Amino acid sequence: MDPSHIQNISIIAGIITVSTSRSGKEDISGSVINELLTKSNIPVSYSIIVPDIISEIRKRVIQALETCNCIIVTGGTGITSDDCTIEAISPLFDKTLDGFGELFRMKSLAEVGTRVILSRAVAGIIGRKVVFCIPGSPNAAALATRDIIIPEITHILTHAAR
Repeated sequence: MDPSHIQNISIIAGIITVSTSRSGKEDISGSVINELLTKSNIPVSYSIIVPDIISEIRKRVIQALETCNCIIVTGGTGITSDDCTIEAISPLFDKTLDGFGELFRMKSLAEVGTRVILSRAVAGIIGRKVVFCIPGSPNAAALATRDIIIPEITHILTHAAR
């Protein structure tokens, strides 16, 4: 990566956990993401758990975008009948970051094998800000946040801001 074009951007993160069954104490994935961001000096100013309801997910993403430029949505990305995170958020994208999902699945292959085909992880730009949709398992949340999001967030936001 050529660091010469990367701007010094203030990153403010939001975490949205999509789950009908988890409460604050049971939100291990949200906690893992929060811990990894905090250790990387990325403040988290928005955190909430929402049910698997398209209108609620969209409402909270739009709300988080008011104060955050990096939103991580964890959960609801699978293929069960109630998984609707992708359907809620993808229509909001101005641009998609196809490489994010591809890279996430490539990195996940070593951990979960061919079950990776069930992952619908995606990312995209909404109004010069980035939203990542990742699986709800703690291991997947850690992998995506630690290995992809944190290393690339400044680079992504530099390009999104242009």
